[in-house]
Amino acid sequence: MIGKIILGKSFRGCIGYVLENKQDVVLKCGPVNRAELISFNQCFGDKKELIRQFNDVRFLNPRLAKPVMHVILSLAPGETPGKTTLITMAEDCAKELGFDKHQYLSVTHNDTDHMHLHIVVNRVGFDGKTLSDSNNYKKIANCCRKMELKYHLKLVESPKRFLPKERRNIPRLDSRKEAMKTDLRISLLESTSYVEFESRMKQKGYEVIKARGIAFRDSKKMYAKGSELGYSLSKIEKVLQLTLIQKKLQIHQDLRKEKRLIPDPKINRPEMSKSKLPDYLPDLPKALEILLRPEHEFDYTPHELLEKKRKKNQSLHL
Repeated sequence: MIGKIILGKSFRGCIGYVLENKQDVVLKCGPVNRAELISFNQCFGDKKELIRQFNDVRFLNPRLAKPVMHVILSLAPGETPGKTTLITMAEDCAKELGFDKHQYLSVTHNDTDHMHLHIVVNRVGFDGKTLSDSNNYKKIANCCRKMELKYHLKLVESPKRFLPKERRNIPRLDSRKEAMKTDLRISLLESTSYVEFESRMKQKGYEVIKARGIAFRDSKKMYAKGSELGYSLSKIEKVLQLTLIQKKLQIHQDLRKEKRLIPDPKINRPEMSKSKLPDYLPDLPKALEILLRPEHEFDYTPHELLEKKRKKNQSLHL
């Protein structure tokens, strides 16, 4: 079983999606009965009534931007638990993730080669408190592992289990994040103030989001916190106060530190074709290399100093 959690803004959109029926594209005929509403919790009625009830409760916390939690549980092909089992699975998921006292409804989709169980949850409780979204990835993964054992479902093995222990915590290489990180470093080297740094990042096509911390969003809406890139707001402000030589030294140290975490190239993994890489990506390391190149110091004494030294030696001999 594979689990996924999506947070959203609109109950109308989410509830409408999970309850709608699709048109058969091949036969071009009427809607196919792909959705079955199997259970309610703290709610009832048809689509319009459900949307109204969820929205009534969400306004107990009007400041919450994303009150919708959409949980998707995908079963392996061929696994078709009965309706009673699916309802119990939804209840187990609710208890595991902490929304068993909240409004939620569960719907099955059977329009693909493997069954999906969709659970739409109101993150706002009847007491006005909000369901935490902290560590959602870890929570849903643990929930799926427990249900696989309880309901004798196919076990999903983590690919990291096949790596040596010392390499299991190495982060995956994300080319877009690496490009963002490189642009961030170049902007730091070229800037002498935060205002200038932010301006240069915007010129490179990034949206800069500054609050208590800092985050960046690229042109394709990929979002990353500064701390994820190794440069929190406090570190950026600290680096900007350094001289150019000190900045180069700091970034050089950061690069050396990251190099120790780069996965071993001897480990077999699929190669990405060059056509999939952004056009600008191969030039980024070269740009950093030029910017990080040490200043040249020539063993050269100006003519004026040599002449002064010669006259001084002559006077001493006299």
